Amino acid sequence: MTRIYSLAILIAGWALAAALVQSRLLPGPLTVGTTMLADLRSGELPFHMACTLGRVIISFAIAMILGIVAGYAMGRSKTADRYADPWLTVLLNMPALVTIIFAYIWIGLNETAAILAVAVNKLPNVIVIMREGARALDPELDEMARAFKFSLLTRVRHVTIPQFAPYLAACSRSGLSIVWKIVLVVELIGRPNGVGFVLGSAFSLFDMAQILSYAICFIVLMLVIEGYLVQPLERRANRWRRRPA
Repeated sequence: MTRIYSLAILIAGWALAAALVQSRLLPGPLTVGTTMLADLRSGELPFHMACTLGRVIISFAIAMILGIVAGYAMGRSKTADRYADPWLTVLLNMPALVTIIFAYIWIGLNETAAILAVAVNKLPNVIVIMREGARALDPELDEMARAFKFSLLTRVRHVTIPQFAPYLAACSRSGLSIVWKIVLVVELIGRPNGVGFVLGSAFSLFDMAQILSYAICFIVLMLVIEGYLVQPLERRANRWRRRPA
């Protein structure tokens, strides 16, 4: 109930501010809601949301897979870490906008460039977290697995993955918030569809009602994914660490 009251206060304050300002640069909740419904009925809003969500999912999956492999290798091998660490430092400090521009120039204004630009921006974050996870693996558990002659699959399933799970959950949660923000920039610069493209078009027309309607819808979508997918997975991943009272 507290969240509902807080949300109601926010909407009421927004409506009051819009009524006092009386400007198209600050439309009220009713105006934004009307715009949102019109875009829903025309199919424009679901289409652009689906385009953006697809890019988020694909680029996130690529970054996670490559980051897990690279992070594990760097965490378990000092040689790999020594050789790859300078590249990791470069990627961590490379501005997202520069990476996006490079991708569009080298690959072209297409989906491949857009997805790779987002994945590359997310990749170093995954590598850093998974490297720490690999370094934190308990060697005594590995010795126990070898002593009991666990197969590789059994060792990965029952020894490695449970220890890795909190780190996977952490980089998934932080990475999702990074990815969807970068996707909007990618779409703003070089894609003909998606939420970022619509926001750029609305900005050129100073259409604040459309900007707010798309921004609100996308934020709600990300909150739903966070609350009903990412957080439950994070709690499940950390459940094994809890000790009975």
